[in-house]
Amino acid sequence: MVAMSEKQRDIVLVGAGIMSATFAAMLKELRPDMQVEIFEALDSAAQESTDAWNNAGTGHAALCELNYTPQNADGSVGIARALAVNTQYDLSRQFWAYMVRKGAIGPPESFIHDVPHISFVWGDENVAFLRKRFEAMSAHHCFRGMEYSEDHAELARWMPLVMEGRSPSQHVAATRMAIGTDVDYGALTRQLLAHIQKLPGVNVAYSHRVSDLKRSSDGAWNVTVRDTKSGATRSVSTKTVFLGAGGGALALLQHSGIKEGKGFGGFPVSGIFLRCDDEAVVDRHLGKVYGKASVGAPPMSVPHLDTRFIDGKRSLLFGPYAGFSTKFLKHGSYGDLLGSLKGDNLKSMLAVGRDNFDLTKYLIGEVLKSKASKYDSLREYFPEADPEDWDFIVAGQRVQVIMPDAKLGGKLQFGTEIVSDSDGSLAAVLGASPGASVAVAVMLDVINRLYAGSVDEWKATMTEMIPSYGRSIADDAALCDSVRKDSAAALHLATI
Repeated sequence: MVAMSEKQRDIVLVGAGIMSATFAAMLKELRPDMQVEIFEALDSAAQESTDAWNNAGTGHAALCELNYTPQNADGSVGIARALAVNTQYDLSRQFWAYMVRKGAIGPPESFIHDVPHISFVWGDENVAFLRKRFEAMSAHHCFRGMEYSEDHAELARWMPLVMEGRSPSQHVAATRMAIGTDVDYGALTRQLLAHIQKLPGVNVAYSHRVSDLKRSSDGAWNVTVRDTKSGATRSVSTKTVFLGAGGGALALLQHSGIKEGKGFGGFPVSGIFLRCDDEAVVDRHLGKVYGKASVGAPPMSVPHLDTRFIDGKRSLLFGPYAGFSTKFLKHGSYGDLLGSLKGDNLKSMLAVGRDNFDLTKYLIGEVLKSKASKYDSLREYFPEADPEDWDFIVAGQRVQVIMPDAKLGGKLQFGTEIVSDSDGSLAAVLGASPGASVAVAVMLDVINRLYAGSVDEWKATMTEMIPSYGRSIADDAALCDSVRKDSAAALHLATI
């Protein structure tokens, strides 16, 4: 670890997950002399939502997630949200490819693998929806290569475990994208942090919990941090603050007192996965098979049967089974939700409670589910699953954003949100999926908010890191094809 002087930091980042790791790595490319300090409350990196076993590791590119393609009132299927997520994930791939080529991280097999992304449904109404979705998406060059089938034999070749034991009369359909990926965001984060810790002007302090931050009269931020091992507390001065602490970001945003953070709240959703490591089972399934969410279910609760590559071993994951906990972090406190209630967000919180009865009903049902019921859900996707092959594991906590709303009082916002102050000295990332997959796109937004005056100066480096920077691969088919082939070559991935 490179020693730092006690002069004012250029930036303090809170949290050592994928967001902070990505942001710090990008900043050190853009301005190598920047003084960066990262504080992490736990004793190592990526232990919360970034950890490989705390999420599904899907390289969210909207290839299989049906919640990104809603059906409109006229029966058509909208793909705008899917297209946005798809192209945002490309930015992540381009940046990872750049970091691999310069030797900062890698080899790519240590964090990313080819795993087909499959959407699977049954029932006439759902099949009709999936067919319309396929027609809308496959017409766009960003989704070139998408396959569609209702044929049981064809689907058995794509996903044998899903089809074996299924009634031949059941009306089913699936789409498949061979260029989907599985990503170990924990491994990637640790590699990014290991790289930047070798650079001058960077310090990553583990077992250091940020408890408060206040603006001083000169415009700097005074960050109060406690060493959880020694108990010592100190104050660090910094020009800029980034809150990338997952579920812990909301409390710190509230401590900051910035007016842009007023009215924001959070609704925690916990989860459980089923995990299988039996090679006889695992080796017969290669894919991330996503279905349709239950009525009222948050996007992170869409059922899926996933191939995972973690620490050099292949496994299967099914779930998540959503639940409710008042914790905002897996290693958090049961008092987190109550502690987040403030005078300025009470209206927003109550309005969301009033308007989301379906979500409340869904979560109650999930909490009350027996083990037998959970295995029944697994068998909808893997009819011949043997419970003896599977173990329950606790997933990471997700905190869905509650935003103030002039008309409704407050609304539950699914996705990833950035809150920043008007003078560009503080930014916080709130929310959940697609999260890690679009970290680079999120950080580009943060850079534009915190370093607006330097963006033009940094354009050449930005383009080196992200070849499509400033251009739209959604509007330019040739550019899309070029950058995807380039990142696939660097990351040792399949291409179409």
